[in-house]
Amino acid sequence: MDTEARIAPLEEVPAESTLVFRVEPEGGDGDGNRDDRQEAILVRDGTEATAAQDGDGGDGNRRTREDPSVSCWLNYCQHFTHIKLDKGSGAAMRNGEIVCENHGAYFEADSGYCTYGPCEGATLAELEVTVSEGDVYLTDDDYAYVGRGPIEDENEEFDLASRSNVEF
Repeated sequence: MDTEARIAPLEEVPAESTLVFRVEPEGGDGDGNRDDRQEAILVRDGTEATAAQDGDGGDGNRRTREDPSVSCWLNYCQHFTHIKLDKGSGAAMRNGEIVCENHGAYFEADSGYCTYGPCEGATLAELEVTVSEGDVYLTDDDYAYVGRGPIEDENEEFDLASRSNVEF
């Protein structure tokens, strides 16, 4: 695996929250322009993948608790795409679903499918990741790994404007 695409050790990917990191489109101009960067989130989806049973009733290569499934999504709600699911300290989760705290939408951690809320039926934008030798790597052809943590906005502490979507 390409060490530059290593996101985190598997043990650091939470099962009841998310881990946020930064990506940029692959093949971009490479100038490090912040405007090209996006945030993505990792989550252990808590499901066990099972292979088709063979003729002897065996279960093939069943995924075990030691090898949990990890899902990766771009870090935005499908209702309003400027709303982040993980605001930097982990997204809220309930019963294996990622919760948008702004709109109350629920997204299945393993499929990204919205089961409840204003964007019900929509699906989060997926990024491909691979678990290898205890580490999680970004293996999506469309994105390059930039670093862990949210995108920093040097003016954020001075911006006192509301970002609410409530209209009066």
